[in-house]
Amino acid sequence: MDMDERFEEAMQKTELIRAPRRRLSTFGSTTLEYYVVTELTEQMSAVRDGKVQAERPRIVTPYYLLHVEGFSEDAKRFLRMMAQESPHEPGIFYAYRNVPNTMQVVYEPLGVVVGNLSARLDSEERALSAIIRGVEDMWDLAVMMFIYDLTQRAAGGHYADFRRHGLLNVDESGVPEAARQQIEMLFAIVREDRSRASELVTELNRWGLYQEYEDRFLALFRR
Repeated sequence: MDMDERFEEAMQKTELIRAPRRRLSTFGSTTLEYYVVTELTEQMSAVRDGKVQAERPRIVTPYYLLHVEGFSEDAKRFLRMMAQESPHEPGIFYAYRNVPNTMQVVYEPLGVVVGNLSARLDSEERALSAIIRGVEDMWDLAVMMFIYDLTQRAAGGHYADFRRHGLLNVDESGVPEAARQQIEMLFAIVREDRSRASELVTELNRWGLYQEYEDRFLALFRR
């Protein structure tokens, strides 16, 4: 079996058994706990746990993303195409950090392990915990699919929340209201901590706004 076939089979066998009872926060960060359960033998299972730290969702545009580092060439090609068609169309950008923790071998069948773990999480009312069944040699695929599922579940509600607060409104410069508020927050931070000035400059450059805010930025460093 080649790699593509193994990957396809792993995707088919990966299953979100217990989803978090709460969706990602719209206006703050969220930390969720996950358990990936895989079958080693008929009578032996592996349980890996960790946390997914989801940053506060951000409103961005294709123009903004073109100025963000870390995208592959294929992704950049897609973004350039989107930027030509609708450069200032607002969308939601999600950033996650996966923090793996421990791995335990349990001498029980996978079904028993999942049932016991699910019952414990329910009894402890762990609303931000999830259980995923994965494939042992591609267990991290289960985490990626979990993150994708989180985004899919949350996006509609987040979009409605942002629209209700007027944060998707785009001004004549093509900048969403949410981005203007983010810039104001960074100005307040740099006013107290000048070591973070580079964050503000980066954000202004990504929106193409440095010249608009230049005098105000330089004023932060005048005595």
